Amino acid sequence: MLDIQRIRHHPDVVKQAMTAKRETETGLVDQVLETDEQWRKTVHQLDQLRNESNTRAREIGVLMGQGKKEEAQKVIRETGEMKQEAKRLEEQVRELLKKRDDMLLKIPNIAHASVPVTENESGNEIIHTWGSLADEETGSFKAHWELVAGGGWIDFDRGAKVTSAGFPFYVGPAARLQRALIQFFIDKAVEKGYVELMAPYFVNEESARGTGQIPDKEDMMYVVPRDGYYAIPTAEVPVTNFHRDEVLRTDALPIRYVCYTPCWRREAGSHGSDVRGLNRLHQFDKVELVKLVRPETSYDELESLRRDAEQLLESLELPYRTLLMGTADMGFTQSKKYDLEVWSPGQKKWLEVSSCSNFEDYQARRMMIRHKKEDSKTEIVHTLNGSGLALPRVMAAFMETHQQEDGSLAIPEALQPWIRTDRLAL
Repeated sequence: MLDIQRIRHHPDVVKQAMTAKRETETGLVDQVLETDEQWRKTVHQLDQLRNESNTRAREIGVLMGQGKKEEAQKVIRETGEMKQEAKRLEEQVRELLKKRDDMLLKIPNIAHASVPVTENESGNEIIHTWGSLADEETGSFKAHWELVAGGGWIDFDRGAKVTSAGFPFYVGPAARLQRALIQFFIDKAVEKGYVELMAPYFVNEESARGTGQIPDKEDMMYVVPRDGYYAIPTAEVPVTNFHRDEVLRTDALPIRYVCYTPCWRREAGSHGSDVRGLNRLHQFDKVELVKLVRPETSYDELESLRRDAEQLLESLELPYRTLLMGTADMGFTQSKKYDLEVWSPGQKKWLEVSSCSNFEDYQARRMMIRHKKEDSKTEIVHTLNGSGLALPRVMAAFMETHQQEDGSLAIPEALQPWIRTDRLAL
């Protein structure tokens, strides 16, 4: 959530930032400020009452020592009434604070000054491209669902039978390739200083709230009602919550984690060619990169995070482009986001395979992740994450890009040590 001080001092800036993100409920800012003012006034009343009660309580011993029992009893009755009033005010303080913070959760993060203000996704800026598309755009390339249809590498029908659409089986060489890619992504991250984690696949409501999945993306998440758990939509959720309610040593920062998990998303409203094959699944594998850093370094860390993800695509010899996302297409919680899109020669379109985001202190403030500075003061850390990488569309583009005339897949040299072959037969 945003720092309340930021809203108190710059309410118009916050409203403008909401509008830039296509959020229409700017009246929330005024409601937050009104509730905040009520809360502060009530806290002031409570403090005054406590001070007065403490002062009066000290009089009791003096009066008793002077033999003025009747006056002492009167003061005892008055302080008792004050304590009851204090309890009422304490409850009011709690209610007002909860009301204010619940509204704060519904105000999106403010976009960084370098983010273009846009009306829709057409305003996203292509800032980097890699690889040649000439052959892919003109050649005869099959879509990945055509490539795997004959050999049964990926069984969509049986997945739909066992669960529903969007839950495929990976069979034989496809399972082998998927596993090799996951290990390749993890090992490359570890080489760059990321610490590997194995995380829970289900989280509680507080964890989902901490990273901003709620209140914002409830409709996209699978829920286990009996236990109050959420199936994770990304490893970002458990990994970032790993340090919730902790004060970290400044000299321990930056902290970098890599984590592989399956992910679950309802993907409500998806339709057409965007959901065909591996394009959009309800269960999929992903390797996530997460960083906790000092505020002054977070944008340098974002650039290095982006390069870590880009280099994986380069190693796999997959042409891609990097987009700086505009305000209308960057999400509720991010302050700045890059999307990496890989070229799909069989489908003749770009497929998103990674988002690399800086949340500044938006997530960490919800989770109270702080670090202790040299002057012993604590400061909220900045959090970042990026897909390194999401497997389904990488698999789709990989198969389409590296398909051979003899019906095999060529394995790039960088991946060969992980899969122990230079060819996979389709």
